[in-house]
Amino acid sequence: MPTRFADAPLAIPPACAAAVIAAWSTPPRAYHDLAHLDAVLAEFHAAAARAPWRQPREVYWALCCHDAIYVAGAADNEARSAELADALARAHLPADLDRAAVRAMILATARHGAIAGEQLDRDTARMLDCDLAILGAPPDRFDAYDAAVAVEYAHVPPAAFRAGRGAFLAKLLAAPRIFCSDDGHARLDAAARSNLSRAVARLAIDA
Repeated sequence: MPTRFADAPLAIPPACAAAVIAAWSTPPRAYHDLAHLDAVLAEFHAAAARAPWRQPREVYWALCCHDAIYVAGAADNEARSAELADALARAHLPADLDRAAVRAMILATARHGAIAGEQLDRDTARMLDCDLAILGAPPDRFDAYDAAVAVEYAHVPPAAFRAGRGAFLAKLLAAPRIFCSDDGHARLDAAARSNLSRAVARLAIDA
């Protein structure tokens, strides 16, 4: 089994692990790649050290598959990723895995910036924060992420990308809470707002 899954809270057979890695390796990807997968799984373990997950297996599997299908700008990435997660779970994972919970968590990632923590169960809120933790990363890591997203959208006319990206980042900044869980909010909000403000300003300069 690839070492990235060695500390998983559920047994992921080699064929299943290979299928996940193959999906995440489908080009073109600049940010939503295996490095992002490793980062969110590291966030999963760091969050578990702060407070136990209620459904650790389901959260872990949702993170394993949440961006497995990714085409920049496509509206069905999350739905297709959820379908892959379900198919692989049915074929390879324990029968008592709550596949409906996994599906709901993956679909929730389509609503970043448009869903409040009080609308979510605790695990889903924390899982979404694992996915968005990059927003509160040190400036150099955030800037690398921001540049990689631009690469993924290189097929979009620059003016259209700047308008769309700027609107999304501004919406995040305008939200009372960027992160859904109390833990994510306390740890990452200030850094995320600084990073996002800098990114929005950069887009305005480039316009």
